[in-house]
This record gives sequence, C-alpha cells and structure tokens, in this order.
Amino acid sequence: MAPRWFEKVECKAKKLLSPSAPSPSPSPTPSQPASEPAARRTSQPTPSPPTSTDSETSPLPNLQERLWNQAYDDLKASEPKLVEAYEKILSVGLHRKDPSSVTCESTENEIEGARETRCRQMQQLVRDGLDRTQKAASIKRGIDEGLQAVQAVRGIVDKAIQAAPEAAIAWVGVCLGLEILSNPVTEARYNRNGIAYVLSRMEWYWNLVSLLLDENKAEQSSAGLRVQLEKHVVQLYEKLLSYQVKSVWLYHRNWAAVVLRDVFRLDDWAGQLDDIQKAEAAVRTDSDQYNTEQSKIYLRRLTDTASALEMNLQDIHSAIKDQTRQQEKRYQDAKYEKCMQDLHVIDPRKDKKRIQDTKGGLLRDSYRWILDHAKFQQFRDDPQSRLLWIKGDPGKGKTMLLCGIIDELEEGSNCLLSYFFCQATETQLSNAASVLRGLIYLLIIQQPSLISYLRSKHDVTGEKLFQGINDPTLKGAVLVVDALDECITDRPQLLDFIIQSSSTPSSRVKWIISSRNWPDIEDKLDSAKQKVRLPLELNKDSISKAVNTYIGYKVDRLACHKKYDKETRDAVENYLTSNANGTFLWVALVCQELADPKVRKRHTLNTLKSFPPGLDSLYDRMIGHIGDSKDAGLCKEVLAIASVVYRPITLDELKVLIESLEDLDQDDLEEIVRSCGSFLTLREGVIYFVHQSAKDFLLHKASDQILPSGAAHQHHAIFARSLEALSETLERDIYELGTPGFPIDQISPPDPDPLASIRYSCVFWVDHLDDSERQAKISDKDLEEGGIVHDFLRKKYLYWLESLSLLRSMSEGVKEVQKLETLVQKTKEARQLTELLRDARRFILSHKRAIEIAPLQVYASALVFSPTRSLIRELFEKEEPNWITLKPSVESDWNACLQTLEGHLARSPRTGGGTANRT
Repeated sequence: MAPRWFEKVECKAKKLLSPSAPSPSPSPTPSQPASEPAARRTSQPTPSPPTSTDSETSPLPNLQERLWNQAYDDLKASEPKLVEAYEKILSVGLHRKDPSSVTCESTENEIEGARETRCRQMQQLVRDGLDRTQKAASIKRGIDEGLQAVQAVRGIVDKAIQAAPEAAIAWVGVCLGLEILSNPVTEARYNRNGIAYVLSRMEWYWNLVSLLLDENKAEQSSAGLRVQLEKHVVQLYEKLLSYQVKSVWLYHRNWAAVVLRDVFRLDDWAGQLDDIQKAEAAVRTDSDQYNTEQSKIYLRRLTDTASALEMNLQDIHSAIKDQTRQQEKRYQDAKYEKCMQDLHVIDPRKDKKRIQDTKGGLLRDSYRWILDHAKFQQFRDDPQSRLLWIKGDPGKGKTMLLCGIIDELEEGSNCLLSYFFCQATETQLSNAASVLRGLIYLLIIQQPSLISYLRSKHDVTGEKLFQGINDPTLKGAVLVVDALDECITDRPQLLDFIIQSSSTPSSRVKWIISSRNWPDIEDKLDSAKQKVRLPLELNKDSISKAVNTYIGYKVDRLACHKKYDKETRDAVENYLTSNANGTFLWVALVCQELADPKVRKRHTLNTLKSFPPGLDSLYDRMIGHIGDSKDAGLCKEVLAIASVVYRPITLDELKVLIESLEDLDQDDLEEIVRSCGSFLTLREGVIYFVHQSAKDFLLHKASDQILPSGAAHQHHAIFARSLEALSETLERDIYELGTPGFPIDQISPPDPDPLASIRYSCVFWVDHLDDSERQAKISDKDLEEGGIVHDFLRKKYLYWLESLSLLRSMSEGVKEVQKLETLVQKTKEARQLTELLRDARRFILSHKRAIEIAPLQVYASALVFSPTRSLIRELFEKEEPNWITLKPSVESDWNACLQTLEGHLARSPRTGGGTANRT
C-alpha cells in the first residue's frame, strides 16, 4: 500500500511542477470523502493547477519568488531578533562540510540581505538538507509509512526548487522541519504536530500563488479581490515562516542561546498553529469570491492529499521512537554479549568438571563428613556467619571437598552460587582480577540484571565488578574460591575485599574459601569478624575416614582392572591405609603407579613397598626412578620445560621447544611424557602437572637434577628455540585469508594449523628472554646490534603482529613490545635496536585496534597511515598493498602525545605449566 501511495504523491508533484501542466482532471466522486487517506485513494485523478489564459501574466516562479521573499522580509522586520537567530543557525549550515571553520561563539550571520545572494545561499541549504534527509532515510530503514511521508515531502521540495529556485527561501524551513520530525527526542507534542501540519500542507501553500494567475485577473471587477487575496497569501506565508523559524530555533536552542545570549519566549504552539489556520481560512474566503469552481476543486484535492500526508508525518516521530527503542535493545544485547566476553577468563563450571574427571569422579563418601560438621552447619544456618575458611596442607583434598560442597549447595538450595578455582601454574587463573571475573561471570549467567553494575568495559578489571554486592537479588548468594594460596597476583587485595564484604553488616553474600596453611593468609584472615575457621589438621579422624573410603574405592578399581585375588587386594589396601597419613594425593599417585601396564600383578606387592609415605618422599622416589630409565635425558628435558613455562603447553608446542624431540612422532611424545613418573599428566594433548606440589618439589628440591644449569639457562633456551621457530614459520597471510578486511570473528584456524606448534612461542618469547636476562644477564649478546632479536624485528615484525591477532593476543603483544624495549634500553650500545623498538611500540599502539579487528590490516591501513619516516613502514614498504595508488597524507613522525591505553606496564609474576590434580 505504501509504495503505491508514494508513487501517487511523486506523480502529483511532477504534474504540479511541470512547465506545462495538463488540464484539470474531473472532481472526486462522492464515494471518495475528503478525509480518506491518500494511501487508499488509488483511483483518484491527480490535480493540476489552472492554466492561465493571459499571456501578459508574470511567470508563476517569479510570482512565487516575490511573495515568499516579501513574507520573509516582513517577518524579519516584525521579529528581527528571531530572524537573526535563525540566520545564524543557517550560517552554521553553510559550513556543514567544514565544521571546523565555525564555532558557536564566533558564528556570524552570513545570510545576505540582497535577495539574489540570499537566494543562492537558500538553494545551497535546501540541497544540503535534502541530502541529509536522503542519508537519514537510508539509515532508518523499516519505518515504512512515516518514512515514506518524509520522502514524499522531500520529493515535492526537490521538484519545487527545480521549478522555482529563486523561491528557495520557502523550503529551507521545510528541510529543517523534516530533520526535527526525524529526531526521536524532539520537543513537545504540540510543536511536533504543528510541524507535521505545516509540512504536509506546503504543496497547498506553494500552489496558492496559482490562484493569482487565474483568468479572473483579466476582469477589472476582480482586481480589488485579487489585491486582498495576495495580501492574505503573504500574511499566511509570513505566519508559516514564523512557525518554522521558531521551531528550528527551539530545536537548536542548546547552542543558539550561546550565540545570541538571548532567550525568546517560544511557547503557545497551539495558538500559533491556530493563527496559521485562521490565515488559511481568510485565503479560502477570498478564493471563494475570486476563483473559478475549477480552481476550488483543485485546491480541495490538494487539501485532501495534505491531510493524508499530515497523518503519516505525525506517525514518523512515534515510528522512529519505536525504532530507537529496538536499536537500544539490540545495543544492550550486544553490550551484554561483549561484557560477558570481557568477563570470560575460563568457565568455572567446565574447570570444575575437568578437575573431577581428572580425579576419576567425585566420591560423595569422601566429602560428606563436612556436611555434618558443626562448623559447616554453623556457617550454613547462621546469617551472621558469612565466611567459611577451610585450610590444610597440600594433598589433603581441599579442592575435592569444595567440589562436593558446591554440588550439595546446587542441589539443596535456590540461592545463587558462584565459584572459582585458582591455579598458580596458569597466569590467567592466578590473579585477583580473574577470580572476580569468574565469580561475576557465573552470577550474571544466573541473574542477568546484575550486569547493570558493570558501567564500562574497564570495570571488569577489579573490585568495581562488585559494586552490586548488596543488590537484593544476591541475598543468600554463596561465593566459593578454591586455593587462595595459588592466587599469585594481588592476593592481599583480594583477601581485603573478601574480608570487607563478609564483615559488612549489610552484606548479602557468604564466602567459602580454601587455602594452604600460609602465614600471610592467616594474618589477613585473623581480622575477619564473621568467619568460621575449619582446619583439616584438627579433623584428622574425619579426614582419615574419608581417605580410607577413597582408598577402598581406588583399590576396588585396581583389583578389577588388574584381576587381583583377595589376598593381594587386601594387602594393597592395608599398605595404603597405613602410609597415607590422611593425604588423598599420595593415595592417588601410588594407585596411578600400580595401574601402569608395566607393573605386572606378580610384582604388585614389591612395587607397592617401594613407595615411601609422605609426598616429598614419594616424589623423591619418582625422580630417582626416572634417572634410571633409558629415556632419562629426554624426561628431564621435558620436566625442565614444564617447570618454567608460563602456561600448560601442548605436545606440538613441546616439540618446538626441545630440539631432541623433533624426529619423534605423536605416540613417542606421549610415551615420553608418561615416562616422567607421576609428575605429569596428559589431557587432550596438553601437558599438566599432577599437582602444584609436584612442581614445587621439582623447582625447590630437585632443581639440581632437572635444571643443572639453573632456571635462567632454561628460560634462555626456550627463548632461543622460540625465536628460531618463529623466524622459520611466520609469513604474510599465514591463514591465506586474501582480503585485508577479513574480520577476526569469521576466522577459524585451518587444518592443519600452521600456528599450532608456535602459539606458545608467539606470545611468551619475550618473557623468557626477560627472565633469562633478569636472573643471570646471559642475554646481552642477543640484544646487540644485528643480533637475533634485531634481525627478527627487521624481517618478521609485521608477520608476528598478524599472528598475534590471529591468536587473539594483541594485548599481550603490546606488553611484550614494551617489555622488550625496556630490556634493550639497558644495553647502551644497541642504539639502532632501541630506535627500532621505540618505533615498533608506537606502531602497535597506534594500530592495535585495526589489526585486532582484521589481522591483514597490519599490511594495509597500519602501514599507509603510519608516518612516512616510521622505521617499520620503511622496512616493510614492500608489503603495502599495490592497489592503493593514492596514499593518504600523513605526518612524517609519530605524534608526541601517543601513549598506551593498556594501563601501566606492571610485570605480572609468571609461573610455570598447569596442574591437573586439585586436592
């Protein structure tokens, strides 16, 4: 329906404004009432203006120009301040293409008084207004009727300005009025309705001039009536212009008031509209006496069209408001998704499942004792008890205990529950910010309204996440944090926050935390007022019973798998029970050794007795066993790598870091890892320590065996191997995307993935260089002019940035470049390398966002928009796209104000590979 209506209005405008209009069409039939919307009157003939019979009559455009300009001049004389403000607003419009050339304070009235010059200015303003309306129409798709009404008026203006450009002054206010109607936050309803009324009838007003060209002008008896009619038409035009001018001033009042320092009283919109309608009535009265019946029919048809157009124009405001609300909802949905992405470090639910699966499942009988414990019941039932602290030595089952508590709380209550498992061996899981992110992530999944407390993206980095800790919906919520001792970065601040939130009388949440018996944690938590302390060492009987239950479960599985007879089964159970000392981990490690296919059933008891009680003794026995194996050298290399890497690495990544593994296939690699005693475990191709205590033992009690040259030497070896692998592998468009604008969110790694083996090296090579330099200063040679670092940056820097983007690690890349620059600055002789790194830092800071969005932009926008004297741009000039023939004009040097928004470069403590067994 709408398109047909639009075509009709457009057709009508063409006929009305054509140089030789056709003869008038028949009048409408009685079955087509005047009030019927134009969109439905598909068969109504198009009205045409009466044809003049007097050859001496002035051309219609000239008369339109005279009357509209006369009305404007009369308005300027009667309300000079109002028109002055209006013309200053129009003066700003003359500079829309160069907004920097005009300011609110300095705006001068540039609208000329001379009609000829003013006419050209008004034509420019109308054309600019039509262009803006067209652009707005392309943006606001889907508004249908209301938008088509605006387009219809736009079409009328377009044709009118072509037919009578000298009368452009009549249409400037119309264009500005369309902008006002298309704004979802414009003024009061009376003002909007008035604008819609005036705009819808502009075709009628415009064609009133044709009445003065009627054949009656030749009659001397009608000359007086014609003068009276012309006077009333001019008065009507003046009132129309006044209404439009005041509406435009009100719309731009925020800065117009600054320009003039005056305040006009712009109210009584209904009264002003009534004045316009009275002026219309006066014109109608005169026209009834002056014009022929044919002209009256023509005007009535224009009135009918105007009525339908008015209704549609009034609808445009509500339609745009509806669209604005829908856009806001879509924006909020997108904002929610983006916020959840920013919060996401790891899904604690998946981490919990991983922990339980690694342990062979959660055994309820091994943790149910705590559910009946008086301390736990006190915490659960007493509203004033807001903090439960479970503490104990390594291997006592703290993590599995918390897993059991989480399951019970999820099944037995309707309260919100969130949890996080700290892990010292993974940087992303060992800092306070990640703990808070993980907790709030689960809370928002359960209660999406809590996202309102996250005011901006930057709030997801600290305690501001918990501005809503007292939200009513959080009443009774339980927050669980496991292994606080493994939170390396900002642990004191995290403890302070937990203590503060649990001690506040208005707090609505409860906390359950676990940790080792560390003095610094003990000292902090001593100040907590509403805490319940549950030391596992003071519950030896309960722990012992739980461990015995666990032993029975593990031995039953061993007996089934190994086909033990009853005597062997009982002997294994008795030995484990006698030597476990309440340590779940010791039992798990011994059973893992017994389950090895190499341990035959007949050797079970002798092997069993070789395992001494106590974790350290067991670890010592394991390292000795490795030393006696044929793969002792390879195993120790693997353990050395695992001990110093900053996150768990894959088998492919391990192969890159150890030269002696290059020729081994996947099966051989897996066998080597399994030969590393029970220190390491493989899960989905990723190497983990079985427990944090295993890594601690290797670093502090067996370092002379696995790191004979020291940790710094191992860091340097990883750095050197990483840089070698990167130099051999990295190349332009490594994923063969082809298009510079290929968005990162549509990229999936190819199979095979050329980055699979160097992912770790891409992100962490500088960290290993830093640790080798900081600990032993053995990397100075690498940082010399022409050294391996200098050579890599000169040849591979852009390829490295592309790979960092593909790995979603550009932020880490920024920190690596900054860290590398700091390292090189200590080497005073490396002046060229220092300058290159300074340029490389500015390059990545300037173009980080573009490269993050589309990795191949590193060769396009990043290069062509860098300063002409940028060292990186000069080195990689050959990489610039050959299809860019006209390059943008850019500065010769970097802006001196360039600085990073990544925050201060605070070195986060790095720890090594991941652990799988959390007890």
